[in-house]
Amino acid sequence: MMKYSEEFKLKLVNEYLAGPLGYPRLARKYGISSHGQIARWVRAFQAFGKEGLRNRQKNKVYTVQFKLDVLHFMKQTGASYQDAAIEFKMHNPTLIAKWKQTVMAEGAGGLRKKGRPPMAKNPKKKPAKPAGTMSREAQLERENELLRLEVAYLKKLDAFQENPDAYLEKHKQRWHSNSKKKDSD
Repeated sequence: MMKYSEEFKLKLVNEYLAGPLGYPRLARKYGISSHGQIARWVRAFQAFGKEGLRNRQKNKVYTVQFKLDVLHFMKQTGASYQDAAIEFKMHNPTLIAKWKQTVMAEGAGGLRKKGRPPMAKNPKKKPAKPAGTMSREAQLERENELLRLEVAYLKKLDAFQENPDAYLEKHKQRWHSNSKKKDSD
């Protein structure tokens, strides 16, 4: 999409307002592909003056509620995108068209701000851990511990599978004797 200067837009708007040429002829005369663009400039100029023709340097952020209000207004009144933009003091009616398209495709949830969430002002710094902080000896001791636990688990599983009732009875007795010790303390 080509960006036009404020002076160029003002020149076309003034020529339209002063002269006999309509939107299509002005578009052909200046090589603009859509005469609707000139119509939007004229409406923006009539509503906001020269301010309506300015190119925006910074994107304005609108709340989800504001977007829904604009779309609701359009639905209730049958207003065009341009009329709604003027009513809500917006300079870009195509933005409203994008909102409507988003709501139709994704629902109202699609109007939420997209992208990466902002970073916290004071991010919590995590202490940096070097990848290999454990010595080789500590790593081997850890591996031995895990293997011992695995062997003990497999032995208990094997004993349970051979005779589940005896295994459960043995552990019930151990549990009862441990609980009696705690009660006597």
